[in-house]
Amino acid sequence: MDMRDRINTALKTAMKEKDKERLSTLRLINAAIKDRDIAARGEGDDSGVEDSDVLQILGKMVKQRQESAKAFEEGGRIELADKERSEITVIEEFLPRQLDAAETVAAIDAAIAETNAESIRDMGKVMGALKAKYTGQLDFGAVGGKIKAKLG
Repeated sequence: MDMRDRINTALKTAMKEKDKERLSTLRLINAAIKDRDIAARGEGDDSGVEDSDVLQILGKMVKQRQESAKAFEEGGRIELADKERSEITVIEEFLPRQLDAAETVAAIDAAIAETNAESIRDMGKVMGALKAKYTGQLDFGAVGGKIKAKLG
């Protein structure tokens, strides 16, 4: 079952169970996917977004909510921070398991070996290889620094 089907099935279940918070988050996910579909159609791609694009969208949504929750906490708005965290929980159900620190290092080492990267100039190749295999499983913002440290 592809990502869209999983999300739509969860949406229907949330409707039947009258779970308003979950339903709201699932609708936000669908809206973000449809926005990307519309943008792709504007560029001449009528096939719609693929699962890898959906994973990218979901990862971005999680990151946005983490930043918002942090800002709400700093502003003393705990109830809004809690709402953001509950949305993160729903979104993460559709993301693959995040790699832990040891698995991340192993993935970086494997990508460096696979691409024969020798210097910081090869960082793009390494990132490309990681994104092809581990979309949704790695925080590529944090991984960039680790790759620089290994290649630098």
